[in-house]
Amino acid sequence: MKSLDSFNARCTLTVGNRSLEYFSLPRLEKAGLPVSRLPYSLRILLENLLRFEDNRSVSRKDIEALANWDPKAEPDSEISFMPARVILQDFTGVPCVVDFAAMRDAMAEMSDSNGSDDAAKINPLMPAELVIDHSVQVDEYGSEAAFFLNNEKDYERNVERYVLLRWGQKALRGFRVVPPATGIVHQVNLEYLARVVFDSDGVAYPDTVIGTDSHTTMINGLGVLGWGVGGIEAEAAMLGQPIPLLIPQVLGFKLHGDLPEGSTATDLVLTVTQMLRKKGVVGKFVEFYGAGLSRLGLADRATIGNMSPEFGSTCAIFPIDAVTVDYLRFSGRDAEQVALVEAYAKAQGLYHSDSSPEPDYSDKLELDLATVVPSLAGPRRPQDRVTLKDVKRSFAEALPALMEAARGKAGGAAGTETAFKDSVPAEWRGEKFEVRNGSVVVAAITSCTNTSNPSVMIGAGLVAKKAAERGLTAKPWVKTSLAPGSKVVTEYLNKAGLTPYLNALNFHNVGYGCTTCIGNSGPLPPPVSEAVHAGKLVVAAVLSGNRNFEGRINPDVRANYLASPPLVVAYAIAGRMDIDLYTEPIGNDRDGREVFLRDIWPTQKELRETMAAAVLPEQFRKHYADVFTGDEKWRALPVPEGSRFAWDPDSTYVRRPTFLMGIPAHPVPPADILGARVLALLGDSVTTDHISPAGSIKKDSPAGKYLIEHGVAPGDFNSYGARRGNHEVMMRGTFANIRLRNRLVEIEGGFTKHLPDGETMSIFDASVKYEASSVPLLVIAGKEYGSGSSRDWAAKGTAMLGVRGVIAESYERIHRSNLIGMGVLPMQFLDGASASSIGVTGLELFSVMGIAELSPGKILTVSALRDGGGSASSAVKFEVKCRIDTSVELDYFR
Repeated sequence: MKSLDSFNARCTLTVGNRSLEYFSLPRLEKAGLPVSRLPYSLRILLENLLRFEDNRSVSRKDIEALANWDPKAEPDSEISFMPARVILQDFTGVPCVVDFAAMRDAMAEMSDSNGSDDAAKINPLMPAELVIDHSVQVDEYGSEAAFFLNNEKDYERNVERYVLLRWGQKALRGFRVVPPATGIVHQVNLEYLARVVFDSDGVAYPDTVIGTDSHTTMINGLGVLGWGVGGIEAEAAMLGQPIPLLIPQVLGFKLHGDLPEGSTATDLVLTVTQMLRKKGVVGKFVEFYGAGLSRLGLADRATIGNMSPEFGSTCAIFPIDAVTVDYLRFSGRDAEQVALVEAYAKAQGLYHSDSSPEPDYSDKLELDLATVVPSLAGPRRPQDRVTLKDVKRSFAEALPALMEAARGKAGGAAGTETAFKDSVPAEWRGEKFEVRNGSVVVAAITSCTNTSNPSVMIGAGLVAKKAAERGLTAKPWVKTSLAPGSKVVTEYLNKAGLTPYLNALNFHNVGYGCTTCIGNSGPLPPPVSEAVHAGKLVVAAVLSGNRNFEGRINPDVRANYLASPPLVVAYAIAGRMDIDLYTEPIGNDRDGREVFLRDIWPTQKELRETMAAAVLPEQFRKHYADVFTGDEKWRALPVPEGSRFAWDPDSTYVRRPTFLMGIPAHPVPPADILGARVLALLGDSVTTDHISPAGSIKKDSPAGKYLIEHGVAPGDFNSYGARRGNHEVMMRGTFANIRLRNRLVEIEGGFTKHLPDGETMSIFDASVKYEASSVPLLVIAGKEYGSGSSRDWAAKGTAMLGVRGVIAESYERIHRSNLIGMGVLPMQFLDGASASSIGVTGLELFSVMGIAELSPGKILTVSALRDGGGSASSAVKFEVKCRIDTSVELDYFR
């Protein structure tokens, strides 16, 4: 923090008995820079520039450019942002620790000495915290033993990964790990890890964070500026490298009014998601303002911030205000820290009140909270909001296309019409029933979006209580689960007396983690799964998560709906999607009388009174007092000694990655791509769920065959996410999603056509054949390529398959950045152009010229030579834009 301070902004802040230095934004105002009209999020960035001014990564001109921000200008000014900390979850964090261990090995091997001292120099240069929350799966459910059995299985599956993390916790300075069975990363961040204002070496500054999970934006609800990045970008920040950032446009979202009776924070966030996705906010900051803020609780704000990736913005922030300060105090933060947050925010002009002047914004939206109605989103995308009144009709309209896909007419497995059925009988746990099109087979209260919010969690408990008292139960074909976001949730549900009622409806605690939302829903009961396959049925999942992309939740389920926790309970009772919960009974009570949803829905008064009595500050202090220590299982794990990790050559979970072996002292310069083939020709909205290995591993897939060859039984495959520390598994699972549609072939899944022979095979097998012939590869895609979670393996796997470049109509920010970090060149069709409009089929032989003299935004020439042509006249030539946007990105690519 040795800033040049050319604006003389360094000041002293007195808080109680402490005197701290800080870099004053009001000082810039006095110097003639119009800081007070800036959105709050840009003020935080401006302070960051002041503090890191060094005439290298940050110059006086950068500070002036941001202070003089033009709200309407297209982003073209690059700045460097240095976050205060990095947060990781285990799916994306394990590869980071693997890479740190591999970098230590590479450092030692490049050393003239034995390298041990040099290896130990590789450490995070800023606080880095990892929360293990993505590994637990819902194997057991509907019983008191569910939590214990799932936790046991979690350790059985993941002990090799956890040993690595225990080593990292001990060997890497500034690296802390929150053990399994504690909570979801974003909720732990919200309830405990977030500082809001840092006090380091006598300097106060805003808490800012980047995380290897796209939903890091949940912390925006607490006034902390942060967003998700790829693991590659996070590692660079951990090693002291600033993040390049184009000064963004900021959309102001005005809130006013109050949520009406019957509506929840989940309904609000689904409404906001639909509005912002329709507006178009990719690459922009979203900032909330207006009189409605003071009446919107912190947990509701965090729910909105969480789904920033779903509406496409970089962040979705709420400014610090009295609600923020009250939450910090309520969640057990130290009194001195709370006082610092309030004093610092007010001194810097970062504190919001109803009388605060409205900042300048690039554009605006407005929502009256009173207009929010109960809603779901589905069946495929989080922005596809459907009001509860319209769910039955909407599902009926979506069903034909879903049935077509299930029955093979959209590229799936072949079948005959006589094999299709509308319902199939089944029996499970002593009950006979029929599974049919529209049956809800998964009902999961899961994911950081909602399990952090007491109003919707207690709402679910109250629905369960009223339903159980009337004798209603979940349908026997529904796999139910409750995955609390932290132990605090369990504590207040117990305090409210609601746990027995949730258990009565089979919503037992299955574990503290993402579970269903990340694809860890576990298998359906075998009879239910068999019925789905026998009839090629379209069945549904209802979950309180943030992601419902196809193929993500469960491989047997084609229709996935996001809903509030109380509605999850309701649909578990109803057991089907083709029901109007406004006009049709949800079930019958013990006396045979019809029960409607309105009969068991809690009032706002009931919610407020229950929350006031059950959610208490001492619960936070109790459960976070010793959060890094872990249970007996965690403490008993063997911890490898030494500054370098002891790689187990027989491990199928953790292996030293080949891309960090044999690192040359000087990088090889970029070169043109000559004689390339297309590995995949893809359409619009191909997400990192389609690209990155995720979910279960099929035994007949390349990854499954690899594991079997290495002695792993199919029952012990675990998920791709759990095996992210093994590049051999991950590269075999890249582009292997069962719902991927590669237009080079006629079937769904991870297949392609090897050229020029035209043989259909797995994408991995084709890449091996291409590599043997030294053929470089390209991927061609449509709009929004790489949207979805921030997954480093979507880029690492792409690179390891031999892909040199991607040509798409548009990109999601994080994936584009990750491709650059792995040396894969992102290119973009010029405005209005696409593969089809140019006449490219993906069967041509491609060359990309101009890479050898690359510069940010350079226009490159692509030549696509049709097979059998052999002359210039048979080539299609077109131009693309290099989507390396900044000089720092170019340095990383080189």
